[in-house]
Amino acid sequence: MIGSGRLRRRHRPNGGRREAVLLSPVIVTVLIAGLAFSTPREIAFSRLLPAAPALAAALWPVLPTVLLGTFCLLIMIGLSFVYSDLGTPYTAAAIIAVTLTAAYASHLRLQREETLFQVRLVADAAQKVLLRPLPHRVQDVEIESLYLAAQEQARIGGDFYEAADTPYGVRLLIGDVRGKGLSAVGVASAVINCFRENAYDQPDLRALIRRLQTTMSRYSAAVPADDQTEHFATALIAEIPHGGGHVRILNCGHPPPVFVRGGEVHVLEPTLASTPLNLSALLGDHYYVDTVAFVPGDQLLLYTDGVTETRDRAGEFFPLADWARRHHQAPPRELLDRLHADLLHYAGGRLEDDIAALAVRRRRAEAVARSSG
Repeated sequence: MIGSGRLRRRHRPNGGRREAVLLSPVIVTVLIAGLAFSTPREIAFSRLLPAAPALAAALWPVLPTVLLGTFCLLIMIGLSFVYSDLGTPYTAAAIIAVTLTAAYASHLRLQREETLFQVRLVADAAQKVLLRPLPHRVQDVEIESLYLAAQEQARIGGDFYEAADTPYGVRLLIGDVRGKGLSAVGVASAVINCFRENAYDQPDLRALIRRLQTTMSRYSAAVPADDQTEHFATALIAEIPHGGGHVRILNCGHPPPVFVRGGEVHVLEPTLASTPLNLSALLGDHYYVDTVAFVPGDQLLLYTDGVTETRDRAGEFFPLADWARRHHQAPPRELLDRLHADLLHYAGGRLEDDIAALAVRRRRAEAVARSSG
């Protein structure tokens, strides 16, 4: 649907194929009429004429469906002048009955499509609030984002991300709520809103993640779900201080980011495991921050597990680290565009899980000077 950070729709069928589908009721009508006039009476292809308005009900509005049914009725009347013993009254009655039924079915279909369209408009608006457009650049940091829904009709899910330009530097959040549906969306919204509020006020990443932990626990308690005991989220917070040469990462059970420097690619596994959100009562309140050098030209790829758990037809997982080595020179936007295309190709065109990703690069001094000049 949009290029940086929000949902991308699947490719639609080409225009020629769509036109052929829309014309199929006419094609069926002409075919049946031709066979009825050109074959012996005993075969009686004319009895298939009611199929044309029935097919039109699935594709056309009410009036064209009725007009096609009328045309089929006229064909049947014309056939009666050629073959007097075709049982015209019975077939004509069938055409009339099917046409009226098809017109009503077409009316109901259009009503459902309109309702679905309105629901999708609301979902699109909610998605823009939940995953609002991120700034493409904050001082010397480039940021690009990607969101892919596993199902074409979906708009939002349990994967989330956010970025904030705070007094402590650029702070990034990415996470994945366990589960699907509205329950996961509600949790993701609560966590993102908490991050947007507290990222500017909490000087320490541990204090910030504890605020997220508290918010998710309160939300889960206030909006209970059937799987309440297993309701949790993985999350990762990264902080890139302004003018600094490093990045701080606090990883709460989330897939480790991929770090790119020149032609080298590293997977940044946390030194010590931190507790996922809403599991502190079970696993303890343990949060650890790793510091990694992050100099101009370096790039980070943050992602949810939908990326690495994408499978091909043989059941093999997507080799993200090897893929990143082949594309280490790509800038953030191009990197995510390639990731999008390659994931769909690897999965055979259909994803099994939602995917969110952030590509972050520290710009070189000459690039910053050119843009500011």
